[in-house]
Amino acid sequence: MAEMQPKKDSRRRLLMFPLPFQGHINPMFQLAEILHSKGFSITIMHTNFGSPQSENYPHFNFHSIPISLTNSQVSMSTVVELIAEINLKSAEPFRFALSQLLADTSQSPVSCLIPDSLLHFTRAVADNFGLPQIVLRTGGISSLLAYSKFPLLIEKGYLPIQDSRLEEEIPEICPLRVKDIPVIDARNTKGHCELLKMMIQEIKASSGLIWNSFEELEEPALTILSQNLSIPLFPIGPFHKYFPAASSNLITPDKGCISWLDKQNPSSVIYVSFGSIAQMDEKQLLEISWALANSKYPFLWVIRPGLISGSIWVEFLPEGFLEKLDGRGHIVKWAPQQEVLAHPAVGAFWSHNGWNSTMESICEGVPMICMPFFADQLFNARYVTHVWKVGLAVEIGWKRNKIESVIKQLMEEEEGKEIKKRMLELKDKANICLRPAGSTHESIKKLANLISSF
Repeated sequence: MAEMQPKKDSRRRLLMFPLPFQGHINPMFQLAEILHSKGFSITIMHTNFGSPQSENYPHFNFHSIPISLTNSQVSMSTVVELIAEINLKSAEPFRFALSQLLADTSQSPVSCLIPDSLLHFTRAVADNFGLPQIVLRTGGISSLLAYSKFPLLIEKGYLPIQDSRLEEEIPEICPLRVKDIPVIDARNTKGHCELLKMMIQEIKASSGLIWNSFEELEEPALTILSQNLSIPLFPIGPFHKYFPAASSNLITPDKGCISWLDKQNPSSVIYVSFGSIAQMDEKQLLEISWALANSKYPFLWVIRPGLISGSIWVEFLPEGFLEKLDGRGHIVKWAPQQEVLAHPAVGAFWSHNGWNSTMESICEGVPMICMPFFADQLFNARYVTHVWKVGLAVEIGWKRNKIESVIKQLMEEEEGKEIKKRMLELKDKANICLRPAGSTHESIKKLANLISSF
């Protein structure tokens, strides 16, 4: 008897292409899970570095795009340079891979492509094959509005940034000051502006735009962009409340920190994590370590290898630092962040204000200490502290005494209590938007209908 062939998957197939950075991979996989749950078949296209852990997603297909970047190029490039190289070197390998995927009759036909918004090379290739493209923007709605104003900021002399104007407020992107302009690399303003120009150009030419945000959080910016962009907009966040993406981490989380949190008092722990890319110098690390020690609060601190350039792990901490704390501090290389923020022991999140971290903190009602490094982290932190008013600011370069006073202000004083109250109100809004008839719930239905119409 002839061997039976596996039944062809009849569901509409989506091709999804994340930028190979942790903060971009996670939301793309969360979106993939959401769309898979709505009846779509998922194929993840990815570069051959920063590859996701495909074994954790047996229900997805994976297709690698080989691009010629050496390890030294990846490690030595700035973020802007690396993204530019990815866009430059991926177009032809992507064209070949797409032709293979579209010609594969063993799979269901492809409905559309969903790339990261910073992969601006994909649309021209997709257009050549007559394939619709919907873009995922992994940052916030308000930050995209700010990025769209960069030509005006250049025209008005705000860019390149001048030290003498750092504290100056910018009416065109209120409430931002010059120091909050979301620049990735201040040394390469031209390259950054060119990247943003290409991103916005490709977004405008796409068939739709998806955000990991929700309408009630950023309604003013959404209203303006709805008028400025003649494409459908889909704020369908918070993604992680539908599907956590712990298994798509490029760094393995240390789940032992949860048992340490279990031993701490409610709302007593300061959780400290500066994301997967940001770096600081040894002096800043020392000021942070002594501020945490002197605050007398227990803390869980993510110090990933490379947080200080070239570091293996914690060798730059003061000698005997943890021993002197007698168990009050716990340090890991990476943490299961969503689980940590949901833990009742956590009372504050000291963050770099990447968009994923900001959304996760809002969804768990955890007040923030904001210390942004670059790009939209600067913008997000300003919104946290001056628009939503759910956190306090700490600046890179501050000394331990000043940092310690901010910690105590958030954890002990009346202003901290008001911040906590406002954060819990935002948490409620995030929960409401996910319910049937909520704004996110309805936006997901509209997105699924659009994809099905192709």
